[in-house]
Amino acid sequence: MANWQRRMAPYLFISPFFIGYAVFFLYPVLWALYLSFFQQVGIGSEPKFVGLENYTNLLSDDTFRKALVNTTYYAAGSILCIVPLALLLAVVLFIRNLHGREFFRLFFFSPTITSGVVVGIIFGLVFSADYGLINNFILKPLGLPAVRWLQDTQWIMPAIIILGIWRFTGINALYFMAGLQNISEEVREAAMIDGANRWQVFRYITLPLLRPVMVFVLTFAIIGSYNLFAEPSILVGAQGGPNNAGLFMTMYLYLTGFRFLKFGYASAIGYALAVIILVLTLIQLRVMGIFRED
Repeated sequence: MANWQRRMAPYLFISPFFIGYAVFFLYPVLWALYLSFFQQVGIGSEPKFVGLENYTNLLSDDTFRKALVNTTYYAAGSILCIVPLALLLAVVLFIRNLHGREFFRLFFFSPTITSGVVVGIIFGLVFSADYGLINNFILKPLGLPAVRWLQDTQWIMPAIIILGIWRFTGINALYFMAGLQNISEEVREAAMIDGANRWQVFRYITLPLLRPVMVFVLTFAIIGSYNLFAEPSILVGAQGGPNNAGLFMTMYLYLTGFRFLKFGYASAIGYALAVIILVLTLIQLRVMGIFRED
């Protein structure tokens, strides 16, 4: 009996994690998959099995396509800006004799720990057409006309991309800094002794050695971009502003499930979003050479 108790004791100690994981993650995920094959409107209504109808309806859903285009637009625009800026910022902060380096690290990391709701409210004021920071302190002194960032459909997505750049560049810069710190200084010094200049060292030594960090940053940037919810919903409203110009897939999922109470269709949207993220991540890993064939 004592031997059996000793064998079971480790499993007993780790059981709270697995119980919580099963109750709060695994069960909802499996239930959502089951529910995506049913039509259920409202709480307490009887689910009606419809097979793949929810998924096929997505193909003809104009609002879903609009949300998909908006989300992809944001993902591409923000990643193309954030990754180079984060890498450049990491290189600058990696300079040893830079005064106040620790302060700047904390300063650029602070947007990450700020609540998404607070960020949305602040940038709502920044992008205000009448008294916003950008219009009054940047465009007006240059003699440029004020931009209706959150009312004009062509400016809503650029405004959200600017928000994303401010919010996520710092944390990605810290990831790159961690990668730079793991590169041996002896490798750089040996290359410079052999006649390489700083650009050649960065191009042919630093960047290739940063590839694992680059893969990590790009992977989580893709996942984060397609899961963005709080910031755009606060900035332009849960319905995405005029003509759904700022509607993201997560916002459409929220509206479908919690406002229109179409739980089956919302579950299908969630799994379609998961498949899109998975496919894009696999493509990105393939391009970066993680699955490179010998």
